[in-house]
Amino acid sequence: MGRKRPLPLLEGVEIAAVAAEGKAVARVGEKVLFVPYVVPGDVADIQVTRQKNAYMEGRAVRIVAPSPLRVAPVCPHFGVCGGCKWQVLRYEEQLRAKERQVMDQLVRIGKVDIGQALPILPSGQTLAYRNKLEFGFSDKGWLTDEEVRSGVPMSRHALGFHIAGAFDKILDIKECRLMDDVNNRLRNDIRRYAVENGLSFYDLRENRGLLRSMMLRNSNTGELMLLMQFRMEDEAERAQAMGLMQHLADAFPEVTSLLYVDNHKANDTFADQVVHTFKGTDFIHERMGALRFKVGPKSFYQTNTEQANNLYKVVLEFAHLGGDERVYDLYTGTGTIANFLAPHAAHVLGIEYVPEAIEDAWENSRINGIGNTEFHAGDMKDILTAGFIQQHGRPDVLITDPPRAGMHPDVVRTILNAAPGRIVYVSCNPATQARDLALMDGQYRVAKIRPVDMFPHTQHVENVALLLRR
Repeated sequence: MGRKRPLPLLEGVEIAAVAAEGKAVARVGEKVLFVPYVVPGDVADIQVTRQKNAYMEGRAVRIVAPSPLRVAPVCPHFGVCGGCKWQVLRYEEQLRAKERQVMDQLVRIGKVDIGQALPILPSGQTLAYRNKLEFGFSDKGWLTDEEVRSGVPMSRHALGFHIAGAFDKILDIKECRLMDDVNNRLRNDIRRYAVENGLSFYDLRENRGLLRSMMLRNSNTGELMLLMQFRMEDEAERAQAMGLMQHLADAFPEVTSLLYVDNHKANDTFADQVVHTFKGTDFIHERMGALRFKVGPKSFYQTNTEQANNLYKVVLEFAHLGGDERVYDLYTGTGTIANFLAPHAAHVLGIEYVPEAIEDAWENSRINGIGNTEFHAGDMKDILTAGFIQQHGRPDVLITDPPRAGMHPDVVRTILNAAPGRIVYVSCNPATQARDLALMDGQYRVAKIRPVDMFPHTQHVENVALLLRR
C-alpha cells in the first residue's frame, strides 16, 4: 500500500470572508478553504489539515500581512481555546457578519420572505459580559504545541474548557475574560488546592475521579453562586470533597450560594441530580429594570444580563400589547419574559420543561407582586395540546423561545391550530428558526426581524422575528 501524500502548505492565501462555525473562508483554485482564527483581508500561509473533493480545511501557520479588520486578541488562550474565535475581528465587523448570517439562514437558505430587517442590536459589554461559566476537570489535560515542543514535563491536571473535537480533553485555563475576574480567582485557587491536597481529577473515559466540574453564576445584585460536581467513591473521597467545600467557604466569603452535586453518571448534566447546599442559599437574584428574578442552579437565564434586558424590550415592542391580551410564553424558563410582559397584558401563561425553573417562575411573580401569570411544567409537545388551549383559552399573542434545536413539529402544528394574531419567535439558532418559519409560512408572514448580539467574539447570535397572521 502506497503512502499517503503529505498535505500541502499553501503560501500567501488571502482570506475572503467569514464562514460558519466561527471560521473564515478563502478560495484556492476550484476549492473552498476553511480556516479558524483568521479574519477577512488577512494574507496567511495555511497548512492544509483536511482535503476533500470540493473543499479543504487548514490552520494558519503565519500571518504574512494582517487585515485592517484584525485586532489583537485579549485572551492568552486564543487559538487553542475555541470559545471566542472572533476576538481578533473588529466588533463592528462581527456585527455585520452576524447580520449576514441571519439573512443567509432565513432568506437565502430558508427562502423566508421578510417584511423588514431591523439593524442588529449591539452588546453594551464585549468583555466580562457572561453571568454563567462552566469548567471541567480532567486528569488528561490538553497540551498545546508549544508545551509539547518544550520537552518540559507538564502537569496533566486541567481545569478549564473542553477542546473542540476531543470530548475527553480539557484545556487548562488560567485566565478567562468572559466573566468578572472572580472566575479566575476561584478556578485557579480550586486547582491549586486540589493538586496540593491530592484530590483526583476526573477521567471521562473511565468515569472515575473526584473532581468533575464547577459552575459559576454571578449577578448584578452582587450575589455569587458556585456549584461543584463531584464523584465521591467512598467516605475518604467524601471527606476530601467536604474539605474543599469548607476551604471555599472560608476563602471566598463573597460566594453567597455554595452548592455541590455527587454525580456518578457518565456525563456532567445534573438536571436529574440532587443539589446540596453547603453554605448560603440555593439561589441568587438578577435585576432587570424594576423586576427581580430568582435563579437556581438548574434554571435557564440569559447569560448576558444587560443584553437580556434589551432583548426583552425588542420582544415587548414586537408583541405590541395593549393591556387586554392573553399571552402564551413557550419555553419560559424562570419566567423572565412572562413576568417582563405581564404588566402590559391581561394574562400570561408560561410553559417550561424543567420543574425547578417553573417553581422559580412562580416565585419570581410573587417577588415582583405580579398576579396575572400562571406556569406549567412538562414537555412542550405533551402539554401544549388542543385540549390544553381549549381549557386555558386561545392566545392573542404567543411568544416562543425554544432551545437551539427549535420547535418540535407537533408544537408548530398546535400553534397553527391556536391561531394567535401575533407570534414573536426568539431564537439562538437562525437555521432552525428558518425551518420553523417555513412551516408556518402558509398561515403567517414574517413582518420584521431584529438580530440581537448576546455573545460578542463568537459566531452565535439571537434573532427575534414577528409573525402576523395572514
